[in-house]
Amino acid sequence: MLAPVLNFHHLRYFWAVAREGGVTRAARSLRVSQPAVSAQLRALEQELGEKLLARSGRGLVPTEAGRVALRYAEEIFGLGAEMVETLKGRPTGRPARLAVGIVNVIPKLVAHRLLQPALQAAGPLRIVCVEDRLERLLADLATHELDLVLADAPAGAATRVRAYSHLLGESGVSIFGIEALRDAYRRGFPRSLDGAPFLLPTPDATLRQILDHWLSARRIRPRIVGEFEDSALLGVFGQSGAGLFAAPSVLERDVRRQYGARLLGRIEARERFYALTVERRLRHPALVALFDTAREELFV
Repeated sequence: MLAPVLNFHHLRYFWAVAREGGVTRAARSLRVSQPAVSAQLRALEQELGEKLLARSGRGLVPTEAGRVALRYAEEIFGLGAEMVETLKGRPTGRPARLAVGIVNVIPKLVAHRLLQPALQAAGPLRIVCVEDRLERLLADLATHELDLVLADAPAGAATRVRAYSHLLGESGVSIFGIEALRDAYRRGFPRSLDGAPFLLPTPDATLRQILDHWLSARRIRPRIVGEFEDSALLGVFGQSGAGLFAAPSVLERDVRRQYGARLLGRIEARERFYALTVERRLRHPALVALFDTAREELFV
């Protein structure tokens, strides 16, 4: 008699529902329809002959059998990720693939400076970059669609995704503007920022929170001209002279060269950058190169 064969596709959907606490959130993280998730879940329960999830309030929680299945799912997909990482480190004649999620508020210049060393690591490499909000990227990280996520904050304790936050480094914060704006607001800096036209990241960005706290503590109220989720678009508006803007101090030379901006001044604040992974210990050569360069050359 043949042993029953487990459908790992069904198991992955169950894993997502159990992790997210509901079909709707799981469907969103998997980028499929809710009926598809429900159908896969029912198929797995029929296959195993057990009810795996039960409703609790507005969400779903694992039953006793579901908790057993969830433990095995964590081990199965964890081993799968380890296998992928191990095989990626072997020479195959084809470029290794490094899938990177970049939180959309991360400055593109920071992302480039961090990822450039990975391209120079031993062996051919193909980098795949995806931009999105942190929550979506963490969901893809959990299902091993991404190898790491570059973020401006560590993975929060409230997240359902088990991720390790590796501090890459920190930087001061500098204020920039085109030459005319720099000259207009240079005298009396930073008090001169009161009423000055300013371009800011959206409120969910760590840099925005840092700036809000710093400005509030000094009772400085700039005139907010625009808020941007995309840091590159913010830089383009800054290049056009729409307003002053902030960027990590480690990028001062890059900002001047790419956006033609001038340094107005530096503020007493620090911004940190993290790499989020599902592994505590890094083995992929490209990731090791990224971390070493970030800590030894970029954030010094």
